[in-house]
Amino acid sequence: MNNRIISTAEPFFFPGDRTGCLLVHGFTGTPKEMRWLGEFLAQQGRTVLGVRLTGHATQPKDILRARWPDWVASVEDGWNLLSGCTDRIVVIGLSMGGVLSLLFASQHPVAGVVAMATPYRLPPDPRLPYLKILRWIKPTVDKGPPGWHNPEIAQWHVDYPDYYTRAIVELRDLIAEMRSCLPSVTAPALLIYSKDDTNVRAEEQHMEKICEALGSQKKQMHWVKDSSHVITEDKAREEVFQKVAAFVAQVQQEAA
Repeated sequence: MNNRIISTAEPFFFPGDRTGCLLVHGFTGTPKEMRWLGEFLAQQGRTVLGVRLTGHATQPKDILRARWPDWVASVEDGWNLLSGCTDRIVVIGLSMGGVLSLLFASQHPVAGVVAMATPYRLPPDPRLPYLKILRWIKPTVDKGPPGWHNPEIAQWHVDYPDYYTRAIVELRDLIAEMRSCLPSVTAPALLIYSKDDTNVRAEEQHMEKICEALGSQKKQMHWVKDSSHVITEDKAREEVFQKVAAFVAQVQQEAA
């Protein structure tokens, strides 16, 4: 078979205490982009699971078979696995992983939710309404320069090289579903974004719009600088890790 998981991009599990952290990677990404964060949380004693979303971390064409409910089901699989060895779970996602985490938090009794570099909507583009037709004319879309602030990370990072137009349809519909569910999120929430993100731009106020729509009484917003979209790997990652770990510790303390 040709759909083996890419080496170093496998899902991961680190056993720890009764507080679980469910880590969800981004669109066309892999569990690897969440691994350093997972290792950091495991060092704090947490039980950590990094899931692999359907159609990811194998070969690019596999994503064509995935629909957005399949990605939600991947998160649910992780939730059920962690539930067997923890008392509470914080769902933590990057980019589309953040979209999935927020949507999941609106439907399940999560102890907390963290969304990082998470889009409120796709960038304005006149082609968006016609994606289902365009996928036959232009099946892939170039990602453009990744904009790493630490160029060495580019050699370590693993993802698919292009976006499939058909998969963007699923991403668009998933984000719309998340927006409609944000008022139903009541768990404590932490939002982390980079001022220098060229994918989810600060001036488009994604974080502010998500925060305003959340039904959570306890919600925090935090900006980092000098990092690209993948803030779990780029220069500000240690600041991100510390912020997430402090949030998880607070959730654990309040649940005790």
